[in-house]
Amino acid sequence: MASEKSSCFVATISIELADKLRSDLIEQGFQLTTPAYTIFSAQKKGVSCTLYSSGKLTVQGKDMGDFITFYLEPEILQSVAFSYPETQVNMTSHIGIDESGKGDFFGPLCIAGVQADEAKIKELLSLGVKDSKKITDTIVRTLSAKIKKVCPHAIVFISPKKYNELYANFQNLNKLLGWGHATAIAELVAKTGCTDVIIDQFASEHVVLNALKQKKITVSLTQRHRAEADPVVAAASILARAAFLEGLEQLSKQYEIDIPKGASPQVVRTGKLLVGKFGPQILELTAKLHFKTKDEVLGLGKESS
Repeated sequence: MASEKSSCFVATISIELADKLRSDLIEQGFQLTTPAYTIFSAQKKGVSCTLYSSGKLTVQGKDMGDFITFYLEPEILQSVAFSYPETQVNMTSHIGIDESGKGDFFGPLCIAGVQADEAKIKELLSLGVKDSKKITDTIVRTLSAKIKKVCPHAIVFISPKKYNELYANFQNLNKLLGWGHATAIAELVAKTGCTDVIIDQFASEHVVLNALKQKKITVSLTQRHRAEADPVVAAASILARAAFLEGLEQLSKQYEIDIPKGASPQVVRTGKLLVGKFGPQILELTAKLHFKTKDEVLGLGKESS
């Protein structure tokens, strides 16, 4: 059982794990001492931990988060109470779906799905998988490559040109998202036979269900807010984010302009540069045209501040 305080993480472990913990810490460069009432105490820059004779283990230091997430939880605790404090992790086989790029004026909309059973979920946890919004772009790219090696996955990459065509057809972002989610789900169901699906709720429940019906796919669908707390959904969020970043990078190379994320004043300035260089039609190939940002770029609306 584990608990977290703002400056100290406390857990209770079996004394039988003491030898493994000791040798692992020495290998990781910790310096060990044996104060009274302890089996040992270990320190290195940024992290200190102490294992008491009772089996109580304490961890402190500014770098304790990575130490707990990447080593202590998967190797010793076999628990994710620190990384996922708000939820009991679902270890049954299921599919997780998430998207990236829907709030960004430039670049693609990417929807990704990951399927994992208990063994693969443990692998995802050992990799340190978490909601892509909580990790840097560099780590997103690194984890994405690792996730692809571990789990069956599907990525629906909707380029800006395709996005604008689909939006003109659906006339509704949620319906477009529903179609994208259903497409990723259908691909993974066909690949794996798994029919338990968790997604982050972005609209009324019937939106995705209707999209699945049109594809003649029947699944057990769970839609909930903050679904990225589930490690399989978190893995999907990482794949989607990595695909979005790659798409944005390709556009930047193609048009030789550094194209930013989001919908900020910097995005508006970049849009004006693109339009000045290539003409207004460039937005059909690089941006999501239904955003109000388009009017700001073309000088048709009040510019963001």
